[in-house]
Amino acid sequence: MKPSTLMWTRRRLLRGMLAGGAVTVGLPIFDCLLNDNGTAFADTGAPLPTRFADWFWALGLGEEDWRPKNAGSDYELPPQLAVLKPFQKKLNLFSGSQVFLDGQSNNTHFTGVQGYMTGKVSNSGEYFNSINSTICDTIAGRTRFRSLEVVCDGDPKAGWTARASGKLPSEVSPTALYTRIFGPEFTDPNSATFVPDPQVMVRRSALSAVSDQRAALVKQLGAADRQRLDYYFTALRSLEQKLDIQLQKPEPLPACTKPDGSQIKDDGHPASLASEAMVRHNLFTLLFTHALACGQTRSVNLAITQGMSGLRREGDPTNHHTYTHEEPVDSVAGYQLHCAWFQEQYMKALHDFAAQLDAVQEGDRTLLDRTVLFAHTDHGAARLHSVHNYPFLTIGSGNGRLKTGLHVPKPGDAATRVTFTIMQAMGVPISSFGTGSNHVATPISEVLG
Repeated sequence: MKPSTLMWTRRRLLRGMLAGGAVTVGLPIFDCLLNDNGTAFADTGAPLPTRFADWFWALGLGEEDWRPKNAGSDYELPPQLAVLKPFQKKLNLFSGSQVFLDGQSNNTHFTGVQGYMTGKVSNSGEYFNSINSTICDTIAGRTRFRSLEVVCDGDPKAGWTARASGKLPSEVSPTALYTRIFGPEFTDPNSATFVPDPQVMVRRSALSAVSDQRAALVKQLGAADRQRLDYYFTALRSLEQKLDIQLQKPEPLPACTKPDGSQIKDDGHPASLASEAMVRHNLFTLLFTHALACGQTRSVNLAITQGMSGLRREGDPTNHHTYTHEEPVDSVAGYQLHCAWFQEQYMKALHDFAAQLDAVQEGDRTLLDRTVLFAHTDHGAARLHSVHNYPFLTIGSGNGRLKTGLHVPKPGDAATRVTFTIMQAMGVPISSFGTGSNHVATPISEVLG
């Protein structure tokens, strides 16, 4: 039961001081804030919020071999997606749809995403009002950040979020994102003079700054909420320590020479190794999970790398994008083996993001259940620069707004129907989406909750 004397609302924050600046640390949703069924906030009756996560990986899944044979719930995940098996019941796989060019050029690694994310294909390279920013405007409410955008390869222009003015730059540094969410307020992490102080991270962290209020809060909570708070703060402390380790000065290496200073961008420097981008990915998604759980935002956007990916496997001088052009299709496997290695890394990262969201319990569901995690890519078949047979995935039901566990084949249909369906599920007040042959006015009804 929830004590009637506990007079605080879901918007309560812990506040303190860090290095002379104000610190705000959001709190997860406790049982004592919810009704007896765990489905809504007790103080207002409002339902628990729905979130949206946009996740981009480069260069597709290969050729036609990835499409499951069966539709509906009775299907087998293809080998490229096998790592997602634990989430198959919470996952939808859309196959077969395409972006129609309508006489426009296929500007590779761009046009396909332009088409299904903005509804318009043009040779001018314009990219305005992407679906993730439209969804953000619909669900943001009174959150501190309307959305958070990050890129894992160090290129701030590689993201796919855009408003009427064009693409938004993405954060490339996990440390800067941490400081933005949990560090001193009103400090611009994108400033050219911003230099994170690792001593602040460890000795005077955001968690230390609110320790007194935390102790007082614990006394007011029941056993289950105390356990949830302890888990939350333990995870944040672990994240602080991981970020600090990345900032420590490495041991001297005699063969090392100083690189061009223009390439040094905090710990968000350009990444050439896939393993480095994956480490950064996991830090970003941990921060996203905490930001979503604590009501700091309801919309997050992550791109692993630009479509023309320069990521390499350690010890291999050839990057992923080059392999899509130069590697032959293996006669036995039926796909490009080196390219498949990169795809496996990306899908493992998607699994880990979903697992982080699914580990956060919110009332009768998990944070993943209250989220629509939309995974998309730039080409149906990267070797051909195809805008046909796109693999789209959604994980999570968005508070029951999507039915899940389905393979939905839409051969030859407009890819905009998938994104329009997602917008409809998220409550965006539009009756159609797209222009020309990419215009759609009916969603995919079998997945709408």
